[in-house]
Amino acid sequence: MQYQNSLAFAKQLDKEDPLSHLRNRFHIPKDKNGNNWLYFTGNSLGLQPKQTKEYINQELKDWASLGVEGHFEAKNPWLHYHEYLTTAMANIVGAKPIEVVVMNTLTTNLHLLMVSFYRPTKKKYKIVIESDAFPSDRYAVESQLKFHGFDVKEGLIEWKPREGEELLNSDDLENIILQQGNEIALLLIGGVNYYTGQFLDLKRIAEIGHSKDCVVGIDLAHGAGNIQPKLHDSGIDFAAWCTYKYLNSGPGSLAGLFVHEKHAYKKDLPRFAGWWNHNKETRFNMRMPFDVMSGAEGWQLSNPPILSMAAIKASLDMFEEVGMTALREKSEKLTGYFEFLINTINSDTIKIITPRNPKERGCQLSIQVKNANKNLHKKLIENKVITDWREPDVIRCAPVPMYNSFEDVYKMVSILKKNL
Repeated sequence: MQYQNSLAFAKQLDKEDPLSHLRNRFHIPKDKNGNNWLYFTGNSLGLQPKQTKEYINQELKDWASLGVEGHFEAKNPWLHYHEYLTTAMANIVGAKPIEVVVMNTLTTNLHLLMVSFYRPTKKKYKIVIESDAFPSDRYAVESQLKFHGFDVKEGLIEWKPREGEELLNSDDLENIILQQGNEIALLLIGGVNYYTGQFLDLKRIAEIGHSKDCVVGIDLAHGAGNIQPKLHDSGIDFAAWCTYKYLNSGPGSLAGLFVHEKHAYKKDLPRFAGWWNHNKETRFNMRMPFDVMSGAEGWQLSNPPILSMAAIKASLDMFEEVGMTALREKSEKLTGYFEFLINTINSDTIKIITPRNPKERGCQLSIQVKNANKNLHKKLIENKVITDWREPDVIRCAPVPMYNSFEDVYKMVSILKKNL
């Protein structure tokens, strides 16, 4: 498409957009005068769907009127509530329903998965992460190494960008595995890098890791609801992600977990046990020995928080209605227009470090600021543009196809240009 740098063109794109109506189904933050902010931080916290209140109120109503019987008699019986989310979540991440469950929070899930899939020996114990991994991933793998009695300096291997570059190159990961694969037990990689917005080739990562019998796990926090990761087809062993970013489930809400079907029936995999990963047919017979469930449900521990799941369901029902294919089509077009407009700015102060290829990124563009001191980010906030600053020098902006418009993008770049 030939983009044009004009408000009229942006409005025309919105008029032609078959998903433009979705914006009206979200609460857009407003200033004290009732004017909408320009919101570009769905990569940190997604906006609230208007129907979320209705979904949560239904469960509050059933709790008030039914008490404990809500587990069986509620409009959406609580005993099975997590199952109402499974198919929609599987469709979003490209998995089979048996491979997905909604439970706990992201880092908790990563730890539970590493209990099963990080099984180090004295010779094969190292863990590979990307050098600029999200801090919580680094903390998690460092603590796992320490827990198993290994030195972090020896056990943690970083996959780094090449000198003078910001993006990761899969050839370099392949070289790491070729050289040290016999000592590496696990790859735990962010599928979409939080800082650069780079979407990595998950299938190739799996092939590289498996070539030396390494387990491959993916943190999909910045990917779920943003890109189409095709987790089943990728062949990775496990993944986890939060739901409060692109999946719009509310601050601190529950997370998702994926375990590949090839592991679904391995009941001898070591894992922590709880009430909710016990066979649901005999779960309420309190004196039965532990009988782990097959599939991703076999990693659950406790009965789920229904109010949080209701908020997730409110958003997932919208994803099911629209479909990830349509959302990705709009996302590539919307982010492409955003990139075009930024590139029309004649300034050496900023540059985009996110991959130019739409297939190697989601909706986020990371804008690197020369001689950064956060002032540009502060100026955007003063002009009612909500973006996200990441040290040392990047403003992250995510035009989310569910609720951002082409007009949003045009106005944001106009404000950016005036404040350089």
